Order: sequence, then structure tokens, then C-alpha cells
Amino acid sequence: MGPTGSGKTNFINKLTGGQEDKAAHRLKSHTQGIREFTFNLPSNRQCVLVDTPGFDDTYRSDRDILRTIAEWLEKKYRKEVKLTGIIYTHRITDNRMSGSVAKNLDLFARLCGDKAAGRVRLVTTMWDSAKNMDTADARVSQLEENFWKPLIDAGAQHKRFRNSLESAWDIISDLMGEGEAVLLQEELVDAERKLNETAAGRALYTQFQRLLREQKETIKHLSEEAKAQQDPVLVRELDTQYQRLEAELQRTWEEMEKLKIPFLRRIALLFSKRTRSRKVELPLSQCGA
Repeated sequence: MGPTGSGKTNFINKLTGGQEDKAAHRLKSHTQGIREFTFNLPSNRQCVLVDTPGFDDTYRSDRDILRTIAEWLEKKYRKEVKLTGIIYTHRITDNRMSGSVAKNLDLFARLCGDKAAGRVRLVTTMWDSAKNMDTADARVSQLEENFWKPLIDAGAQHKRFRNSLESAWDIISDLMGEGEAVLLQEELVDAERKLNETAAGRALYTQFQRLLREQKETIKHLSEEAKAQQDPVLVRELDTQYQRLEAELQRTWEEMEKLKIPFLRRIALLFSKRTRSRKVELPLSQCGA
């Protein structure tokens, strides 16, 4: 799992000998659905790698992505199939924790929960593109001591992916063992909750609320700026931006409404079944948009 363009597909290609490396580096989302890759291990066992779309997918809404991942996880859990490892990819070349990357990380942490954190590998990618190793090392320290700290405290480990088969094998070599259910699976199956009632679903609802406020504020500024302008060409450009943002605001509102939990149901959830795992909350409030 991880943001679009963070190297998820490329990592799998290194392990499986795939030929999609160029496509994996594009900024547009290359993975639009759940994809499974099966290959044989030397010990006469099989390994299944699962490629998932990021929550900043080019063509699909975040709610749709979460539902796709949730349905896959629920199906596997009902068949008593658990994940032996969960890999989250992050570009070491990113010089800040953008809003998009923070959103992916937040949903990932809430989806996993604390019990499965020991099976999590926080993998930094694109080390071969880093221009300054001291700067890259400083970014690692910031991730480990700040943004990733709650996950690491719960048992997650950071690994560096050097864009090679050997490096990829080193990352997954200690993940071949007993699997662990993630929090989202326990919520959907054991606690019998709906997707919007899970920790990940609630986090997405909160993110939509924040986005809605930001979009409204931007529209307000555009409207005020357009009224103050005398240049008709600039007024038309501002109006075009205004109309685009109005459409985006409407989509955000519709997505948020689909995740809303009715009041009586919120009361009922206070007395619902409990999960073994607990959500992991990250310090992401200071991230950019």
C-alpha cells in the first residue's frame, strides 16, 4: 500500500520479474484495482503479493478505493486467510509530508491497527533518485521520530528499498510466517460494522469534512477576487476556476454524505462488539494540503 507513484508496483516487479517498471513510475495511478501476484518460494511454498491502488487514485474516489480494499480484505478474512506482511511505500525524494501522502498514511494506519503493526514494513523507495544522502537520512529520521512513530512503537519496522531484487527479498524475508488480521477485517467481520463505521471509514469522513471547508474557503476568495477585478479576461478565468471548484465541492459533499453515520446508529455502536485491535493515530495535523 502507499500513495500513487511511491513504487508499489515497481517493488512487486522486482520480486516477480514483471515488465511494468516504466509504468510503475508514472504519476498517474497505474493500479486501479486489487491485483494478486503468485510465485513459488524455494521451500516449496507459494507467496502472494497484492498490489493496491493509492487513496489519491487518478480515476476513482477515495471512498471507492477504501471499499475495494475492504471488500478484498473481508473476503480473505472470511476464508481464514490472514496477511503475513503489510508493506507501505514512501518516496524518500519527497521533501515534505504533503496532504495527499498524509491522507494515505493516516488511512493505512487506521486500517491496520496496533495488533498487525508488527507485520508492517514502512519502506522508503527511490533511493537511487536521492540527490543528497545526508538530506535523505534526515528525512528518514523525521519519519521515524515523528510521522511513523506510533506505528513503529506498535511494532512496525522501517526498511530501505534499493530498487533491486536482493533488496526486495531482504524486506519480505522475515514476513513468511503466521498471518495477522488487520483492524479493518475485525471491524467488518467480527464486530459486524459497516465500512463507514470503521476507523478507516470515519477517518475518511473527517478528511472529507476538512476538504469541504477548504473548498468553500477557496470559492469564497475566488468570488471576492473576481468582483474586485476590472480585467474581463481575468474575470472569465476566475469564473472558470470557480465553476470547477463548485463541481468538486458538490462531489466532496456527496462522498461525505455517503459515509455519514446516522445518530441512532452512532449510539448503538457504543454498545457493539469490540475488536482485539485498536486504531493507530498519527501526528499528521501539521501536514500540508
